[in-house]
Amino acid sequence: MVREINLQKNDITLRSIRDEDLPLLYQLIHGEKEPLWKKYEAPFYSLEPHTLESYTNRENARKQRLSENEVDSRLVIETNGEIVGTVVYYWEEKLSYWLEVGIGIYNPAYWGKGIGTRALNMWIDYLFRAMPLVRIGIRTWSKNDRMLQLASKLGMKEEARIRKAHLYRDSYYDSVRFGVLREEWYLPEEDMHDE
Repeated sequence: MVREINLQKNDITLRSIRDEDLPLLYQLIHGEKEPLWKKYEAPFYSLEPHTLESYTNRENARKQRLSENEVDSRLVIETNGEIVGTVVYYWEEKLSYWLEVGIGIYNPAYWGKGIGTRALNMWIDYLFRAMPLVRIGIRTWSKNDRMLQLASKLGMKEEARIRKAHLYRDSYYDSVRFGVLREEWYLPEEDMHDE
């Protein structure tokens, strides 16, 4: 069984997903046919259709794929006790200790408040502490201004731009990759705690 994670800093909590969270997460992610968050995330990739049952099965299968000592790959983001999104990681190249991270704040009422920046900062910091990573990356597209700014705010460097890689509503956009190396990341010791 994967170890539960519960990270807290001020009004932000990142924690492992519980069974009772799944109906709300399902509603936030799949509750609308064309959710506004998807317009910014990666609208050129269709959102995989799910029922609550298939979504629950998928989440349970994800947890079962993790080994006992592996860090949970997806956490909920709470602010003041309310679930507003998720953070995630996936391996880009496990042999070289390179993974990619992502974030989703699903309710637009929580956009522009710094929640995503603080949550992703906590997540990256935790992953560098918990795993022998060499680098962490973020992949986005050139129209996602919020993610481009967030990556820069976190001290990540733009490392690649693949021009005209994504077609969305008859226009082409670049695929943009950011990264940060372990030695570039500042690891404050006492700012965050895992309960």
